[in-house]
Amino acid sequence: MRSRRGALPQLLPLVRSICLVGATATLAAAAAAAEADAVASQVPSAHARISFERATFPGDEKVGLLGTTYLVDTAGVPGLAVGPAVYGAISGRRGGFFTIGGEAAWRQRLVGPVGVELGMYVGGGGGAGAPQGGGLMLRPHADLVTDLGPVAVGISISRIEFPNGQISSTQWGLVLNVNDRFKYTPASHLDATVSAGGRTGIGFDRIQIVGGAYRSQGKQTLVDGNAQPDTIQFVGVRAEQAIGSNAFWGLEANGAAQHTVAGYAEYLGTVGAETELVRDRITLGGRVALGMGGGGGIRTGGGFLAKASLYTIVRLSDSIGISLEGGWTDAPDGEFRAGHVAAGLVWALDGPRSSGISARPVRTDFSAGVESYDAARKDGSTRQLTTDVLKADRFVTPNVYLTGQVHSAVSGGAGGYTSAVVGGGWLQPIGRRWHVAGELLAGAAGGGGVDSGGGVVQATVYGGFQLTPAVGLRLAVGRILGPGGALGSTTVGAMVNFTYGVSTGD
Repeated sequence: MRSRRGALPQLLPLVRSICLVGATATLAAAAAAAEADAVASQVPSAHARISFERATFPGDEKVGLLGTTYLVDTAGVPGLAVGPAVYGAISGRRGGFFTIGGEAAWRQRLVGPVGVELGMYVGGGGGAGAPQGGGLMLRPHADLVTDLGPVAVGISISRIEFPNGQISSTQWGLVLNVNDRFKYTPASHLDATVSAGGRTGIGFDRIQIVGGAYRSQGKQTLVDGNAQPDTIQFVGVRAEQAIGSNAFWGLEANGAAQHTVAGYAEYLGTVGAETELVRDRITLGGRVALGMGGGGGIRTGGGFLAKASLYTIVRLSDSIGISLEGGWTDAPDGEFRAGHVAAGLVWALDGPRSSGISARPVRTDFSAGVESYDAARKDGSTRQLTTDVLKADRFVTPNVYLTGQVHSAVSGGAGGYTSAVVGGGWLQPIGRRWHVAGELLAGAAGGGGVDSGGGVVQATVYGGFQLTPAVGLRLAVGRILGPGGALGSTTVGAMVNFTYGVSTGD
């Protein structure tokens, strides 16, 4: 039987999670402290961190975890950086175990090139039958690294805790930091024209929204012994950056969009090369991708996933194109092997050669927060679920934006539940500090026993207040539905919003 509780009682579990938003707001205020005197372009240091460690799950089970984090230095606290992070299994037998969240870290040079980094990660997720409880993961760590110029390498000691689950582990690991610069225009200068001067933000040159399908070779079974579907539909997103004239690197995230394998997800790094067959119109290329994948009962073993593909892109305009791809995907230490086909909408963004062009920067928002609602479960019950939320918006007009979001369970006994959604929204200022916004979303969702049917649609409205031009607070209410399942509930949420500008490209 479905719960009939209204939206107000659902605010109670947010009290337990609102500390995540409060802590983020504190960091945001520090980061924005110097904005009043900001110039038209800021370039703080940043670094991408890749880590590997072997955690111990109950029963002395060893699980290899790969971590990827992107940290941007704040303006107000020397050495302090904040950013999003993903941790997932790539060895052992927990393929499909993921957590997604955010991290704050402090760096200090000790002697010569040797330094220390102390950090705290807070995120949500789980999966693959692991005893993660509600899904909240805490990971304090200390890294000792040697700076080699463009990169830093070192060792790490960390503690993984799932406070409402059974996982608790201390382990040593290896860490690689790739040094970067995060160029942006402060929010207070979004109405000004500035010289682009190359890549800005994280620096991706294009994004693809992808839909496709895997086709299994031979009969394969799921973890529960049932037959794996011959065809598995998926949706996903890719973000890519050019290396020279023909090569590129990027990130790829996909999720299953059908209820029989709801909860399957992948997160991979990719490299490739391409060439123009018809100048400015048709491109042919190939790529390979490595990373982690699993969940939804698909047998990916420890979670390590490899992919190889050929593709073509047909440009419809300077910034929009259509991609078609075919290739092969393999879980080397599992049983999942399949051919795949995909089609994507390609959107060219900032570009590496945007130097010298004066134009208004494009508004970009990044938000972090929590959301709570009553979630129907596959066992017929309905229980409260709280997720963390990471959200990125890119404005296409002063009021209209496109958005991509990830929601992962942190409480409610649904560890392993994750949704990845895309959509659009409208933001309307009300006076100098207040605003309202609304958005429509759709995407893949599953795991944690939530009866989403493999996908969700969601409508949300926000009321927001700007603490500074760069930092705002929002309260949200909305409705989420799983068209293929029993999920249907009113949502409430709270988040911190960060605003900055990026160049408009060539």
